[in-house]
Amino acid sequence: QVQLQESGPGLVKPSQTLSLTCTVSGGSITTNYYFWSWIRQPPGKVLEWIGAITTGGSTYYSPSLGSRTSIFWDTSKNQFTLQLSSVTPEDTAVYYCARGVRYGISWDDYDYWGQGTQVTVSS
Repeated sequence: QVQLQESGPGLVKPSQTLSLTCTVSGGSITTNYYFWSWIRQPPGKVLEWIGAITTGGSTYYSPSLGSRTSIFWDTSKNQFTLQLSSVTPEDTAVYYCARGVRYGISWDDYDYWGQGTQVTVSS
């Protein structure tokens, strides 16, 4: 029933900030407690968890990316946004938003996923 949809630019220049928005539909984002997450998959590599924001607004970030990551809600639009600063070509990936039923231990902890959006970092 819940649907997630990523949106944002598909091309970002090195050193700039990558900004993607996930729009949630099919239910109230304030009803239950979830971990609304961003996950990415670089070409030829495994899925990588970026971070998450809870229904209550607490944030959690990957140790390797946290210094460059910000996730925040726009509750009036049922949206949460990922901002990844100082990007390099190594940040090129398919980016997904997903809903976690708990602080994720495995990918089975995510019950709904967006379709993913390709982001390329290149000048």
